[in-house]
This record gives sequence, structure tokens and C-alpha cells, in this order.
Amino acid sequence: MLSNLATRDVETLIHPYTNLSTFRETGPLVLERGHGVWVYDSDGRPYLEGMAGLWCTALGYSNEELVEAASEQMSRLPFTHLFSGRSHDPAIELAETLKELMPIPTSKIFFTSSGSEANDTQVKLTWYLNNALGRPAKKKIISRIKGYHGVTVATASMTGLTANHADWDLPLPGFLHVGCPHHYRFAEAGETEEAFSQRLADELEALILREGPDTVAAFVAEPVMGAGGAIAPPAGYFAKIQAVLDRYDVRFIADEVICGFGRLGTWFGSEALGMRPDSLSFAKAVTSGYMPLGGISIDEPLYKALVTQSAKLGTFGHGTTYSGHPVACAVALKTIEIYKRDRIVEGVAEKAPYFQARLSALADHPIVGEARGLGLIGGLEIVADKSSKRQYEPKAGVAARCVAFAQAEGLIVRFLAGDRVAVCPPLVISHDEIDTLFDRLGRALDRTEAWIASEGLNAAL
Repeated sequence: MLSNLATRDVETLIHPYTNLSTFRETGPLVLERGHGVWVYDSDGRPYLEGMAGLWCTALGYSNEELVEAASEQMSRLPFTHLFSGRSHDPAIELAETLKELMPIPTSKIFFTSSGSEANDTQVKLTWYLNNALGRPAKKKIISRIKGYHGVTVATASMTGLTANHADWDLPLPGFLHVGCPHHYRFAEAGETEEAFSQRLADELEALILREGPDTVAAFVAEPVMGAGGAIAPPAGYFAKIQAVLDRYDVRFIADEVICGFGRLGTWFGSEALGMRPDSLSFAKAVTSGYMPLGGISIDEPLYKALVTQSAKLGTFGHGTTYSGHPVACAVALKTIEIYKRDRIVEGVAEKAPYFQARLSALADHPIVGEARGLGLIGGLEIVADKSSKRQYEPKAGVAARCVAFAQAEGLIVRFLAGDRVAVCPPLVISHDEIDTLFDRLGRALDRTEAWIASEGLNAAL
């Protein structure tokens, strides 16, 4: 029986990434407040937020400094925009701050309100750049199977997940996908990580040659895949991919929406993995999720093209109302100040080995095939048979059941396609809270194993 609040929700809201049919019966988990790494539902029950919301609340909940920064800016200048040459102090200062933090040469910053908007802008500016350079055929965008880059028409086309394409008439023409760099699931028998990486680089090169290098504009990749399964790349992967991109003058775009601002123990995931992108997209943790804000880095060659085209066309015809919103920028500035002052990024580097050790230990569980990650992000895969890596039928919903058991244990994690379970806690999580997280996840796995037996799922295989 749904509560009054849950019933009102079901009758008024459409929830993203939700089975809207079964949801009418189950209803929502209604959260009321949060503090630190904990959130509390409408009945006052606490949950350790093991997904940092949606990979974003890096500083945890109810950080008073961020609340105060928003309040101060709201009282001073709650809104203005950056259209037609207008500006404001928070946007200027934040752009300066981000330029200094960027791990790649950066001329300018362009602000958006989300990661989807940031990656959509990357596509548009890549096309715009090649038009400016007199290369109108060089427009195709390559991403990876299981990569996630957003839900606009363009970014959902880049995303390599079936649910983002099925019955949406996507991907659009000109968006191509290469293999997923998941060694556990896609490597051949006996294939080392380095050999697997080389095979994926060869596959990318073959695709570029087949399509024609003069038609391929950009390659887009997350340092660690997020919604595709919390998948860390195999050894040598990005170095081998980079060599192919350099060879054919293909622009490299790093989607840092999840990995940016400390998640891997460096300011950006590109630094942790030796990536050399031409541009990167950011969002989420730039404000610790407290305000919607995203953006991209603009390199000098791209900036020169924008200036040239503005002279030719009379304007730079792109932007949204909330690009560089002053309250969001003020919160981002305070967020970055806290990251620096409290050495949050260094703290992640210190905690990551312990976090990864607790994660890796779950690989010994009878129903876990892989448990691996990087920094304070990790994914595990539930399998029916560890030796063959055989999976349960998708319709069984085993990972979804595990996540439900975790919630019953007072832990919020997320299930992803392929019976993957993702873990991505706030960066401020303590060692004791890491223990609490994995103790509860371990009990959820135990309950899942018992449920599998009670449902006879193994017998059905």
C-alpha cells in the first residue's frame, strides 16, 4: 500500500530511467534530508548514499558553506546571462579558476547546465570547427559501446546503451561505435589487458579507414565508464587509442562528467589515465551536485575558429539561458575552494586503495564474477557461473534485486545493464563509512544469493 506522498508522486511525475509500469506498484523512495554521506527518507530512516546521488555529491549533503555561497549570490544577483557580451564576477572568476585546473592547454571555458548539454556542445563545436577549416565532410563522431554521454538527440546517439536507442530512432546517422574496453567481459580467452587494448585500438583504426579519415571528426570517451557499468579501462588502452587518433587527425574529447574533480584521486580522470584530449566536458562534482552546472574546455585552435566564424556570420549562434548562471558559478567557486583547502583530491588518493581492497574482496562472493574500479568508483558484476562468466537472463533482474536488498540494508547503490552494480560514494566518505558501505553491500549479496536459490534461477539455466 503506497503512502499518500508516494501516491501523489506516481500520479504526477515521470521518473527518468525507471520502469514506469512496475513503478506504479512499487512507488518511490522519498528522501527528505541529508547530512554528510547519509540521506533520510520521509519516515526518518537513514541510508548511506553509495552513489553520491548520481555520481555527483562529492562533498556530501548539507554542506553549510555551499548553502551560504548560494544564498549570498541569490541575494546579490540571482540571475543574469552571458548573451550579447553581458557578464558577471562569478562566471569570470570560475572560468579563470577552471583554466588553471585544466590538465590540457585551455584558452576559454564555455558553460552549460549539465553534462548532456556539455557533450552536445562538443558535437556542435566539432562540426562548426570543421566547417570553419573547410572540411565539411569531416563530421562523424565515434564513441564506445556502453559509453554514456547524455540524453539529448546528439548525446544519446553517442551513448552506446541499447535503452537509449530502442524506439527513440537513434543513433542518428554519423554516430559510430567501437568496442567496449571491458577486459573481464569482452577479452578473448588468454588475452592480456595490453593485447586487448591493442585489439581495440586496431578496431578503431579499421573503422576510421573504412569510413574515411576525412569524414571522421572526433572520438569521445569517459576515463572510467559510468552508467555503462562502472568499468575501468584495461592497461595501455588510452595510449594505444591516442596513437590512432593522432595518426588520422581525429579530435579527442574526454567526457569528465563523472571522473572530473577528484573521483579518481586526481583533479581530472585524464590525468590518472594519461589521456591527452583536445577538449574535456565537465559537470556534476564541479558544484558537488548542489546546482546544475556543466561546461567544456575550449582549446586555442577551436577558439580561433569561433572568432573567425563570428566575423563571417555576425555572431556565435550557440548558448542557453542558464549558461554560466551566477548562483551555480558561485557554488562552483566555493566547491573548488573547499576541494583545495581541505585537500579533498589528495584524500581520495589516500582512501582509494582501501576502498578498492574492500571492493576487490567481493570478487570472492559466490555470485560475483568481477569487482573492480579506480579511485572512489567501482563496479561489480553478478554472474550465474564464475568459471564461464555465464550471466542470468536479463528478465530475472538479479542486479536490480541486489540493489533492492542493499536499500533494505540501508545502502543506496545502482544497478546497471549486464547485472552490474555501481558504487560511487561522496568523496568525503571516511574509512569507517567505507566499511559500513561494503559490509551492507556484502549482506545484500548474501540475500541475493539466497533469493536466487529460492527462485530456482540456477536450475532454470
